[in-house]
Amino acid sequence: MIQQRILSISFFLLIHLLTMAQANLFDETYVQYREKALENRRFKHADIKKLIEALPSNLYEVKIAGKSIQGREIYQIKIGTGAIKVLLWSQMHGNEPTATMALFDLFNYLKNDRSSTRNQILESMTLYFIPMLNPDGADAFQRRNALDIDINRDAIRLQSPESKILKEIRDELDPEWGFNLHDQNRYTSAGKTEDMASISFLAPAFNEEKEWNKGRTKAMQLICTMNETLQKYIPGKVGRYSDEFEPRAFGDNIQKWGTNTILIETGSILDDEEKQYLRKLNYISLLTAFKSIHEENYKGYELSDYEKIPFNGGVLHDLLIRNATVHLYDQDILYDIGIRQDEIQDNAAKDFYLRAYVADLGDLHNYFGYEEFDATGYQIRFEKLYDKKFVNLDALKKSDIKGLLSKGYTTFLIQSLPEAEIMARLPFRLIKINSTYKPSSVKIGQNPVLSFWQQNQLKTILVNGYLFEVTDLDKNW
Repeated sequence: MIQQRILSISFFLLIHLLTMAQANLFDETYVQYREKALENRRFKHADIKKLIEALPSNLYEVKIAGKSIQGREIYQIKIGTGAIKVLLWSQMHGNEPTATMALFDLFNYLKNDRSSTRNQILESMTLYFIPMLNPDGADAFQRRNALDIDINRDAIRLQSPESKILKEIRDELDPEWGFNLHDQNRYTSAGKTEDMASISFLAPAFNEEKEWNKGRTKAMQLICTMNETLQKYIPGKVGRYSDEFEPRAFGDNIQKWGTNTILIETGSILDDEEKQYLRKLNYISLLTAFKSIHEENYKGYELSDYEKIPFNGGVLHDLLIRNATVHLYDQDILYDIGIRQDEIQDNAAKDFYLRAYVADLGDLHNYFGYEEFDATGYQIRFEKLYDKKFVNLDALKKSDIKGLLSKGYTTFLIQSLPEAEIMARLPFRLIKINSTYKPSSVKIGQNPVLSFWQQNQLKTILVNGYLFEVTDLDKNW
Protein backbone atom coordinates (compact mmCIF):
# COMPACT_ATOMS: atom_id res chain seq x y z
CA MET A 1 0.00 0.00 0.00
CA ILE A 2 2.83 2.40 0.96
CA GLN A 3 4.69 1.44 -2.22
CA GLN A 4 1.58 2.18 -4.29
CA ARG A 5 1.23 5.60 -2.65
CA ILE A 6 4.89 6.40 -3.32
CA LEU A 7 4.44 5.43 -6.96
CA SER A 8 1.29 7.58 -7.20
CA ILE A 9 3.06 10.59 -5.68
CA SER A 10 6.03 10.07 -7.99
CA PHE A 11 3.73 9.88 -11.01
CA PHE A 12 2.04 13.18 -10.21
CA LEU A 13 5.37 14.82 -9.39
CA LEU A 14 6.68 13.71 -12.77
CA ILE A 15 3.57 15.05 -14.53
CA HIS A 16 3.95 18.34 -12.69
CA LEU A 17 7.62 18.73 -13.60
CA LEU A 18 7.08 17.80 -17.23
CA THR A 19 4.05 20.07 -17.52
CA MET A 20 5.91 23.03 -16.06
CA ALA A 21 8.95 22.45 -18.28
CA GLN A 22 6.81 22.27 -21.40
CA ALA A 23 4.80 25.33 -20.37
CA ASN A 24 8.07 27.22 -20.00
CA LEU A 25 9.09 26.19 -23.52
CA PHE A 26 5.77 27.36 -24.99
CA ASP A 27 6.09 30.58 -23.00
CA GLU A 28 9.66 31.30 -24.06
CA THR A 29 8.93 30.87 -27.77
CA TYR A 30 5.56 32.62 -27.79
CA VAL A 31 6.89 36.00 -28.83
CA GLN A 32 8.16 34.44 -32.07
CA TYR A 33 4.74 33.16 -33.06
CA ARG A 34 2.36 35.83 -31.81
CA GLU A 35 0.33 37.07 -34.79
CA LYS A 36 1.12 40.77 -34.92
CA ALA A 37 -1.72 41.61 -37.31
CA LEU A 38 -4.21 41.05 -34.47
CA GLU A 39 -3.57 43.58 -31.72
CA ASN A 40 -6.99 44.24 -30.20
CA ARG A 41 -10.32 42.50 -29.74
CA ARG A 42 -12.35 44.30 -32.40
CA PHE A 43 -10.77 42.80 -35.49
CA LYS A 44 -13.02 41.92 -38.41
CA HIS A 45 -13.67 38.99 -40.72
CA ALA A 46 -11.60 40.69 -43.43
CA ASP A 47 -8.62 40.79 -41.07
CA ILE A 48 -8.54 37.07 -40.49
CA LYS A 49 -9.46 36.29 -44.11
CA LYS A 50 -6.13 37.77 -45.23
CA LEU A 51 -4.27 35.69 -42.66
CA ILE A 52 -6.06 32.50 -43.63
CA GLU A 53 -5.41 33.00 -47.33
CA ALA A 54 -1.70 33.43 -46.51
CA LEU A 55 -1.40 30.05 -44.77
CA PRO A 56 1.02 27.78 -46.70
CA SER A 57 -0.87 25.16 -48.67
CA ASN A 58 1.88 22.58 -48.19
CA LEU A 59 0.97 22.45 -44.49
CA TYR A 60 -2.60 23.69 -44.18
CA GLU A 61 -5.69 22.54 -45.97
CA VAL A 62 -8.13 25.46 -46.06
CA LYS A 63 -11.68 25.23 -47.29
CA ILE A 64 -14.81 27.34 -47.08
CA ALA A 65 -17.18 25.27 -44.98
CA GLY A 66 -20.08 27.58 -45.77
CA LYS A 67 -21.23 31.15 -45.41
CA SER A 68 -22.91 33.21 -42.72
CA ILE A 69 -26.39 34.66 -43.08
CA GLN A 70 -24.80 37.84 -44.50
CA GLY A 71 -22.58 35.90 -46.88
CA ARG A 72 -19.21 35.92 -45.08
CA GLU A 73 -17.01 32.87 -45.45
CA ILE A 74 -16.71 30.45 -42.57
CA TYR A 75 -13.41 28.61 -42.87
CA GLN A 76 -12.32 25.14 -41.87
CA ILE A 77 -8.56 24.79 -41.49
CA LYS A 78 -6.83 21.43 -41.24
CA ILE A 79 -3.28 20.49 -40.30
CA GLY A 80 -1.63 17.25 -39.21
CA THR A 81 -1.69 13.62 -40.32
CA GLY A 82 -2.40 11.71 -37.12
CA ALA A 83 -5.27 9.37 -36.28
CA ILE A 84 -6.61 11.45 -33.37
CA LYS A 85 -9.04 14.06 -34.66
CA VAL A 86 -9.35 17.33 -32.72
CA LEU A 87 -11.88 20.05 -33.57
CA LEU A 88 -11.60 23.60 -32.23
CA TRP A 89 -14.18 26.32 -32.88
CA SER A 90 -13.98 29.93 -31.75
CA GLN A 91 -16.04 33.13 -31.85
CA MET A 92 -19.36 31.39 -31.90
CA HIS A 93 -20.26 34.59 -30.08
CA GLY A 94 -19.02 37.51 -32.14
CA ASN A 95 -17.79 39.60 -29.21
CA GLU A 96 -15.72 36.75 -27.72
CA PRO A 97 -12.49 36.89 -29.76
CA THR A 98 -9.63 36.09 -27.36
CA ALA A 99 -9.21 32.47 -28.40
CA THR A 100 -9.44 33.43 -32.08
CA MET A 101 -6.30 35.52 -31.66
CA ALA A 102 -4.63 32.58 -29.90
CA LEU A 103 -5.52 30.25 -32.79
CA PHE A 104 -3.63 32.45 -35.23
CA ASP A 105 -0.66 32.36 -32.86
CA LEU A 106 -1.00 28.58 -32.94
CA PHE A 107 -1.06 28.57 -36.72
CA ASN A 108 2.29 30.37 -36.68
CA TYR A 109 3.70 27.89 -34.17
CA LEU A 110 2.58 24.89 -36.18
CA LYS A 111 3.96 26.49 -39.34
CA ASN A 112 7.35 27.59 -38.04
CA ASP A 113 8.36 25.65 -34.96
CA ARG A 114 10.94 22.92 -35.43
CA SER A 115 10.69 21.19 -32.05
CA SER A 116 10.02 17.52 -31.52
CA THR A 117 6.86 18.48 -29.59
CA ARG A 118 5.39 20.22 -32.62
CA ASN A 119 6.24 17.24 -34.82
CA GLN A 120 4.72 14.77 -32.38
CA ILE A 121 1.49 16.77 -32.21
CA LEU A 122 1.10 16.79 -36.00
CA GLU A 123 2.10 13.15 -36.40
CA SER A 124 -0.27 11.84 -33.73
CA MET A 125 -3.32 13.99 -34.43
CA THR A 126 -5.14 15.92 -37.12
CA LEU A 127 -6.29 19.35 -36.01
CA TYR A 128 -9.36 21.05 -37.46
CA PHE A 129 -10.08 24.70 -36.73
CA ILE A 130 -13.10 26.94 -37.26
CA PRO A 131 -11.48 30.22 -36.19
CA MET A 132 -14.56 32.45 -36.56
CA LEU A 133 -17.92 30.69 -36.58
CA ASN A 134 -19.94 33.91 -36.31
CA PRO A 135 -18.30 36.43 -38.69
CA ASP A 136 -21.39 38.67 -38.87
CA GLY A 137 -21.44 38.96 -35.09
CA ALA A 138 -17.68 39.57 -35.08
CA ASP A 139 -17.96 42.46 -37.53
CA ALA A 140 -20.63 44.09 -35.35
CA PHE A 141 -18.83 42.95 -32.19
CA GLN A 142 -22.02 41.49 -30.79
CA ARG A 143 -22.83 38.16 -29.18
CA ARG A 144 -25.56 36.99 -31.56
CA ASN A 145 -25.51 36.49 -35.31
CA ALA A 146 -27.26 38.64 -37.93
CA LEU A 147 -30.52 36.76 -37.28
CA ASP A 148 -30.19 37.80 -33.63
CA ILE A 149 -29.92 34.13 -32.72
CA ASP A 150 -27.50 32.90 -30.09
CA ILE A 151 -25.70 30.20 -32.08
CA ASN A 152 -24.88 28.38 -28.87
CA ARG A 153 -28.59 27.88 -28.25
CA ASP A 154 -29.29 26.59 -31.75
CA ALA A 155 -27.76 23.11 -31.64
CA ILE A 156 -31.14 21.36 -31.96
CA ARG A 157 -33.27 23.56 -34.22
CA LEU A 158 -30.31 24.54 -36.45
CA GLN A 159 -32.03 27.65 -37.80
CA SER A 160 -28.80 29.56 -38.47
CA PRO A 161 -26.46 28.62 -41.31
CA GLU A 162 -23.57 28.95 -38.87
CA SER A 163 -25.15 26.35 -36.59
CA LYS A 164 -25.69 23.96 -39.48
CA ILE A 165 -22.05 24.32 -40.53
CA LEU A 166 -20.74 23.40 -37.07
CA LYS A 167 -23.11 20.43 -36.80
CA GLU A 168 -22.19 19.16 -40.26
CA ILE A 169 -18.45 19.44 -39.59
CA ARG A 170 -18.76 17.65 -36.26
CA ASP A 171 -20.84 14.86 -37.75
CA GLU A 172 -18.59 14.44 -40.78
CA LEU A 173 -15.35 14.37 -38.78
CA ASP A 174 -16.63 12.63 -35.64
CA PRO A 175 -13.61 14.04 -33.74
CA GLU A 176 -12.40 12.43 -30.54
CA TRP A 177 -11.73 15.83 -28.94
CA GLY A 178 -13.55 19.17 -29.17
CA PHE A 179 -12.56 22.59 -27.83
CA ASN A 180 -15.38 25.11 -27.48
CA LEU A 181 -13.68 28.52 -27.13
CA HIS A 182 -15.40 31.51 -25.54
CA ASP A 183 -15.01 34.66 -23.44
CA GLN A 184 -16.88 35.48 -20.26
CA ASN A 185 -17.51 38.80 -18.53
CA ARG A 186 -14.93 40.40 -16.29
CA TYR A 187 -17.12 40.18 -13.19
CA THR A 188 -16.83 36.40 -12.98
CA SER A 189 -14.81 35.25 -9.98
CA ALA A 190 -12.99 32.02 -9.20
CA GLY A 191 -15.33 30.89 -6.46
CA LYS A 192 -16.90 33.46 -4.17
CA THR A 193 -13.58 35.24 -3.75
CA GLU A 194 -11.85 38.45 -4.77
CA ASP A 195 -9.93 36.54 -7.48
CA MET A 196 -11.26 37.07 -10.98
CA ALA A 197 -11.75 33.95 -13.09
CA SER A 198 -9.16 34.74 -15.74
CA ILE A 199 -9.70 31.37 -17.39
CA SER A 200 -12.56 28.96 -16.68
CA PHE A 201 -13.00 25.37 -17.81
CA LEU A 202 -15.86 22.92 -18.10
CA ALA A 203 -16.33 19.33 -19.12
CA PRO A 204 -19.96 19.86 -20.18
CA ALA A 205 -22.67 17.54 -18.97
CA PHE A 206 -24.41 15.44 -21.59
CA ASN A 207 -27.64 14.89 -19.63
CA GLU A 208 -29.73 16.42 -16.85
CA GLU A 209 -28.30 14.00 -14.32
CA LYS A 210 -24.77 15.26 -15.06
CA GLU A 211 -23.42 11.73 -15.27
CA TRP A 212 -19.79 10.87 -15.99
CA ASN A 213 -19.25 8.64 -19.00
CA LYS A 214 -15.87 7.82 -20.53
CA GLY A 215 -15.78 10.85 -22.84
CA ARG A 216 -16.74 13.43 -20.23
CA THR A 217 -14.25 11.88 -17.83
CA LYS A 218 -11.45 12.25 -20.39
CA ALA A 219 -12.41 15.90 -20.93
CA MET A 220 -12.30 16.45 -17.18
CA GLN A 221 -8.85 14.85 -16.93
CA LEU A 222 -7.44 16.94 -19.76
CA ILE A 223 -8.77 20.08 -18.06
CA CYS A 224 -6.76 19.12 -14.98
CA THR A 225 -3.60 19.11 -17.12
CA MET A 226 -4.32 22.61 -18.42
CA ASN A 227 -5.22 23.86 -14.95
CA GLU A 228 -1.92 22.51 -13.64
CA THR A 229 -0.12 24.64 -16.20
CA LEU A 230 -2.19 27.78 -15.69
CA GLN A 231 -1.72 27.82 -11.92
CA LYS A 232 1.87 28.85 -12.59
CA TYR A 233 0.70 31.97 -14.42
CA ILE A 234 -2.57 32.89 -12.70
CA PRO A 235 -2.61 31.10 -9.33
CA GLY A 236 -6.07 31.06 -7.82
CA LYS A 237 -7.60 32.66 -10.91
CA VAL A 238 -8.83 29.52 -12.70
CA GLY A 239 -12.52 28.77 -12.36
CA ARG A 240 -14.95 26.01 -13.23
CA TYR A 241 -17.98 26.94 -15.32
CA SER A 242 -21.42 25.78 -14.20
CA ASP A 243 -22.12 22.23 -15.36
CA GLU A 244 -25.89 22.65 -15.43
CA PHE A 245 -27.09 20.82 -18.54
CA GLU A 246 -28.26 23.14 -21.33
CA PRO A 247 -30.15 21.00 -23.89
CA ARG A 248 -29.88 23.65 -26.65
CA ALA A 249 -26.13 24.29 -26.34
CA PHE A 250 -23.50 22.93 -28.70
CA GLY A 251 -21.00 22.04 -26.00
CA ASP A 252 -23.45 19.86 -24.10
CA ASN A 253 -24.73 18.20 -27.27
CA ILE A 254 -21.32 17.64 -28.83
CA GLN A 255 -20.37 15.91 -25.59
CA LYS A 256 -23.58 13.89 -25.93
CA TRP A 257 -22.79 13.05 -29.57
CA GLY A 258 -19.53 11.37 -28.58
CA THR A 259 -16.78 14.03 -28.75
CA ASN A 260 -14.75 14.63 -25.59
CA THR A 261 -15.63 18.30 -25.25
CA ILE A 262 -13.86 21.02 -23.28
CA LEU A 263 -15.23 24.51 -22.79
CA ILE A 264 -12.66 27.27 -22.28
CA GLU A 265 -13.98 30.65 -21.13
CA THR A 266 -11.56 33.57 -21.05
CA GLY A 267 -12.42 36.10 -18.38
CA SER A 268 -10.35 39.05 -17.30
CA ILE A 269 -7.15 40.10 -15.59
CA LEU A 270 -6.00 43.48 -14.35
CA ASP A 271 -4.30 45.80 -16.84
CA ASP A 272 -5.13 43.59 -19.82
CA GLU A 273 -8.08 45.39 -21.40
CA GLU A 274 -7.46 43.89 -24.83
CA LYS A 275 -6.79 40.44 -23.34
CA GLN A 276 -3.35 40.06 -24.88
CA TYR A 277 -1.87 38.22 -21.89
CA LEU A 278 -4.94 36.01 -21.68
CA ARG A 279 -4.57 35.32 -25.38
CA LYS A 280 -1.10 33.97 -24.59
CA LEU A 281 -2.52 31.77 -21.83
CA ASN A 282 -5.02 30.32 -24.32
CA TYR A 283 -2.12 29.50 -26.63
CA ILE A 284 -0.15 27.83 -23.84
CA SER A 285 -3.22 25.93 -22.58
CA LEU A 286 -4.08 24.52 -26.00
CA LEU A 287 -0.53 23.42 -26.75
CA THR A 288 -0.35 21.83 -23.30
CA ALA A 289 -3.56 19.97 -24.09
CA PHE A 290 -2.30 18.76 -27.48
CA LYS A 291 0.90 17.49 -25.93
CA SER A 292 -1.01 15.76 -23.16
CA ILE A 293 -3.33 14.07 -25.67
CA HIS A 294 -0.29 12.78 -27.53
CA GLU A 295 1.42 11.52 -24.37
CA GLU A 296 -1.83 10.41 -22.67
CA ASN A 297 -0.55 11.69 -19.32
CA TYR A 298 -3.90 13.33 -18.60
CA LYS A 299 -5.19 9.88 -17.60
CA GLY A 300 -3.53 10.13 -14.21
CA TYR A 301 -5.97 12.72 -12.88
CA GLU A 302 -9.05 11.98 -10.77
CA LEU A 303 -12.43 13.67 -10.44
CA SER A 304 -11.26 15.04 -7.09
CA ASP A 305 -8.52 17.02 -8.91
CA TYR A 306 -11.15 18.58 -11.16
CA GLU A 307 -13.45 19.39 -8.25
CA LYS A 308 -10.68 21.40 -6.59
CA ILE A 309 -11.15 24.02 -9.30
CA PRO A 310 -13.69 26.45 -7.78
CA PHE A 311 -17.01 27.04 -9.48
CA ASN A 312 -17.44 30.46 -11.07
CA GLY A 313 -18.92 33.14 -8.89
CA GLY A 314 -20.25 36.56 -9.81
CA VAL A 315 -19.09 38.68 -6.89
CA LEU A 316 -16.88 41.26 -8.59
CA HIS A 317 -17.32 44.94 -9.48
CA ASP A 318 -14.96 47.37 -11.16
CA LEU A 319 -15.21 49.58 -8.07
CA LEU A 320 -16.68 48.77 -4.67
CA ILE A 321 -17.22 51.69 -2.32
CA ARG A 322 -17.69 50.35 1.19
CA ASN A 323 -19.42 52.03 4.14
CA ALA A 324 -20.71 55.06 2.27
CA THR A 325 -23.13 57.16 4.31
CA VAL A 326 -25.47 58.84 1.82
CA HIS A 327 -28.11 61.38 2.88
CA LEU A 328 -31.42 60.49 1.21
CA TYR A 329 -35.04 61.18 2.15
CA ASP A 330 -33.92 63.25 5.14
CA GLN A 331 -31.96 60.41 6.67
CA ASP A 332 -28.51 58.88 6.47
CA ILE A 333 -28.33 55.53 4.66
CA LEU A 334 -25.31 53.24 4.98
CA TYR A 335 -24.55 51.83 1.55
CA ASP A 336 -21.97 49.69 -0.10
CA ILE A 337 -21.96 50.81 -3.74
CA GLY A 338 -20.99 48.36 -6.47
CA ILE A 339 -20.05 50.09 -9.73
CA ARG A 340 -19.46 48.46 -13.09
CA GLN A 341 -18.56 49.88 -16.51
CA ASP A 342 -20.16 49.10 -19.86
CA GLU A 343 -18.23 49.23 -23.12
CA ILE A 344 -20.03 51.62 -25.48
CA GLN A 345 -18.72 51.06 -28.98
CA ASP A 346 -18.78 53.29 -32.03
CA ASN A 347 -20.96 52.63 -35.06
CA ALA A 348 -18.17 50.82 -36.87
CA ALA A 349 -17.55 48.54 -33.85
CA LYS A 350 -13.85 49.44 -33.97
CA ASP A 351 -13.46 51.41 -30.76
CA PHE A 352 -15.28 52.00 -27.48
CA TYR A 353 -15.46 54.10 -24.36
CA LEU A 354 -16.59 53.18 -20.86
CA ARG A 355 -19.77 54.31 -19.13
CA ALA A 356 -20.20 53.48 -15.46
CA TYR A 357 -23.38 52.54 -13.65
CA VAL A 358 -24.42 51.45 -10.18
CA ALA A 359 -24.83 47.67 -10.39
CA ASP A 360 -25.74 47.00 -6.78
CA LEU A 361 -26.43 48.82 -3.50
CA GLY A 362 -26.78 47.84 0.12
CA ASP A 363 -24.87 45.28 2.14
CA LEU A 364 -22.17 44.01 -0.22
CA HIS A 365 -19.74 42.69 2.39
CA ASN A 366 -19.48 39.38 0.51
CA TYR A 367 -18.64 41.11 -2.80
CA PHE A 368 -15.32 42.46 -4.01
CA GLY A 369 -14.01 45.15 -6.35
CA TYR A 370 -11.06 45.32 -8.70
CA GLU A 371 -10.64 48.59 -6.84
CA GLU A 372 -12.08 49.26 -3.39
CA PHE A 373 -12.58 52.43 -1.36
CA ASP A 374 -13.59 52.62 2.29
CA ALA A 375 -15.79 55.70 2.73
CA THR A 376 -15.96 55.41 6.53
CA GLY A 377 -15.70 58.88 8.06
CA TYR A 378 -16.32 60.78 4.83
CA GLN A 379 -19.11 63.26 4.20
CA ILE A 380 -20.51 62.45 0.77
CA ARG A 381 -21.91 65.18 -1.47
CA PHE A 382 -23.76 64.89 -4.75
CA GLU A 383 -22.67 66.65 -7.91
CA LYS A 384 -22.90 70.43 -8.24
CA LEU A 385 -23.20 72.25 -11.58
CA TYR A 386 -21.03 75.30 -12.33
CA ASP A 387 -23.11 77.73 -14.38
CA LYS A 388 -20.32 79.31 -16.45
CA LYS A 389 -20.01 77.91 -19.98
CA PHE A 390 -16.70 76.81 -21.54
CA VAL A 391 -15.90 76.75 -25.26
CA ASN A 392 -13.85 73.58 -25.07
CA LEU A 393 -11.96 71.31 -22.73
CA ASP A 394 -8.75 73.36 -22.99
CA ALA A 395 -10.59 76.44 -21.78
CA LEU A 396 -11.91 74.50 -18.81
CA LYS A 397 -8.46 73.17 -17.98
CA LYS A 398 -7.02 76.72 -18.03
CA SER A 399 -9.52 77.83 -15.41
CA ASP A 400 -8.93 77.38 -11.69
CA ILE A 401 -10.30 73.85 -11.80
CA LYS A 402 -8.84 72.87 -8.44
CA GLY A 403 -10.38 75.91 -6.83
CA LEU A 404 -13.76 75.15 -8.38
CA LEU A 405 -13.61 71.55 -7.25
CA SER A 406 -12.67 72.61 -3.73
CA LYS A 407 -15.88 74.71 -3.69
CA GLY A 408 -17.88 71.59 -4.52
CA TYR A 409 -18.35 72.15 -8.26
CA THR A 410 -18.00 68.82 -10.07
CA THR A 411 -19.97 69.32 -13.29
CA PHE A 412 -19.24 71.78 -16.10
CA LEU A 413 -20.98 72.99 -19.25
CA ILE A 414 -19.02 72.72 -22.48
CA GLN A 415 -19.78 73.22 -26.16
CA SER A 416 -20.15 70.28 -28.50
CA LEU A 417 -17.74 67.45 -27.78
CA PRO A 418 -17.77 63.80 -28.95
CA GLU A 419 -19.39 61.46 -26.47
CA ALA A 420 -16.19 59.44 -26.11
CA GLU A 421 -14.34 62.56 -24.96
CA ILE A 422 -17.14 63.54 -22.62
CA MET A 423 -16.83 60.09 -21.01
CA ALA A 424 -13.01 60.22 -20.92
CA ARG A 425 -11.20 59.62 -17.65
CA LEU A 426 -11.52 63.10 -16.13
CA PRO A 427 -12.03 64.21 -12.50
CA PHE A 428 -15.22 66.10 -13.36
CA ARG A 429 -18.40 65.58 -15.33
CA LEU A 430 -18.93 67.32 -18.68
CA ILE A 431 -22.35 68.36 -19.97
CA LYS A 432 -23.02 69.66 -23.47
CA ILE A 433 -24.38 73.21 -23.32
CA ASN A 434 -27.56 72.48 -25.26
CA SER A 435 -28.35 69.16 -23.59
CA THR A 436 -30.85 68.69 -20.79
CA TYR A 437 -29.03 68.51 -17.48
CA LYS A 438 -30.23 66.04 -14.88
CA PRO A 439 -28.11 65.54 -11.76
CA SER A 440 -27.09 61.96 -11.10
CA SER A 441 -27.95 60.09 -7.94
CA VAL A 442 -27.06 56.90 -6.16
CA LYS A 443 -29.58 54.57 -7.75
CA ILE A 444 -29.33 51.30 -9.65
CA GLY A 445 -28.38 51.99 -13.26
CA GLN A 446 -27.28 55.61 -12.63
CA ASN A 447 -23.76 56.96 -13.16
CA PRO A 448 -23.23 59.04 -10.02
CA VAL A 449 -20.79 61.89 -9.50
CA LEU A 450 -19.85 61.99 -5.82
CA SER A 451 -17.32 63.94 -3.79
CA PHE A 452 -15.88 62.73 -0.51
CA TRP A 453 -15.04 65.31 2.19
CA GLN A 454 -13.36 65.34 5.57
CA GLN A 455 -13.63 68.41 7.80
CA ASN A 456 -14.97 70.41 4.83
CA GLN A 457 -11.96 69.57 2.70
CA LEU A 458 -12.36 67.73 -0.57
CA LYS A 459 -10.37 64.48 -0.59
CA THR A 460 -11.69 62.25 -3.39
CA ILE A 461 -14.00 62.53 -6.40
CA LEU A 462 -15.96 59.77 -8.16
CA VAL A 463 -16.67 60.36 -11.86
CA ASN A 464 -17.75 57.70 -14.40
CA GLY A 465 -16.69 54.89 -12.09
CA TYR A 466 -13.19 56.29 -11.48
CA LEU A 467 -11.84 57.64 -8.21
CA PHE A 468 -9.58 60.69 -8.22
CA GLU A 469 -7.56 61.77 -5.23
CA VAL A 470 -7.34 65.57 -4.93
CA THR A 471 -3.59 65.37 -4.32
CA ASP A 472 -3.14 63.55 -7.63
CA LEU A 473 -5.43 65.64 -9.85
CA ASP A 474 -2.62 66.97 -12.04
CA LYS A 475 -1.77 63.42 -13.08
CA ASN A 476 -5.27 62.70 -14.34
CA TRP A 477 -6.04 65.42 -16.93
